Amino acid sequence: MLDDIALFIHIAQCGSLSAAANRLNLPPANVTRRLQRLEDTLGVRLVHRSARKFSLTSEGEAYYASLADVMQQAEKTLQSLSSELRQLSGPLRAAAPTNASIGILAPMWSSFLKSHPEIQLTLSLSNDNKDLVENRIDIALRFGAQSETGLYQKRVGRVATKLVASPGYLAAHGIPENLENLSWHKLLWVSSLPHWSLKNVETGREETVYLSPHIAVDDITLARQLVADGHGIALLPVTETSADLASGRLRFVLPSWTGQDRNAYLVWPTGRLLSVRARCLRDHVAEFMSADPVLQGGLPA
Repeated sequence: MLDDIALFIHIAQCGSLSAAANRLNLPPANVTRRLQRLEDTLGVRLVHRSARKFSLTSEGEAYYASLADVMQQAEKTLQSLSSELRQLSGPLRAAAPTNASIGILAPMWSSFLKSHPEIQLTLSLSNDNKDLVENRIDIALRFGAQSETGLYQKRVGRVATKLVASPGYLAAHGIPENLENLSWHKLLWVSSLPHWSLKNVETGREETVYLSPHIAVDDITLARQLVADGHGIALLPVTETSADLASGRLRFVLPSWTGQDRNAYLVWPTGRLLSVRARCLRDHVAEFMSADPVLQGGLPA
């Protein structure tokens, strides 16, 4: 109905149905049909029209006087919004996990800013998922299963989780040869669940290891540091351990066993149009992550 009201405003301003059709680039028959539909909905005649004469009825004049300014302002607002959504410059609010963003994903943010200096990026880092609407966040990168409703999701990556320990710890306490040997070792727990779900990539066998951890923390960065310092064995995402594995500070334990993969998603509120700036970041993140094997479920070389 709002579209038909806007059409009536144009008809009144143009002084004829055909002139309004030309202004809006619509077939004259469509203009006539939509005006009739609006009149039927309102139950009044808005326009006196004949082959020779066009004029508003008294109801049409009152309707136009009441709504013309409102509809014109609405059209200007919509045009401004449409223009803003199409601009590749201006503000963009994004959210992402702290650990990955200052680690393996740091070059991604740097390259985005270098490629698009005209975009004013506000990047909110947190290992907790923030409410996107409440915090006016346009788009967010998240790891793990997404249970929140009201969000569009685009999967952009996958991260393996592996058992790791420091060479010094393994030299002092021995290298586990099977899952049963884990009960002899200090285990570092960084999950809300008191067990590890593991799968043997060679045989497909799945096992659950119930934990009696010697150390329990709720921060992956601290867990990685404690393991690298020789305090035990932990199940960690390879995005967090790749640098230490490359430097030799960490080694894989029971390398044929892997934990549950953590999928990576770009999410944004359902019903919200993504600006060209948000779409640009979405595509940049997807391209960057697709090019890194570690971010697609692979292991560090």
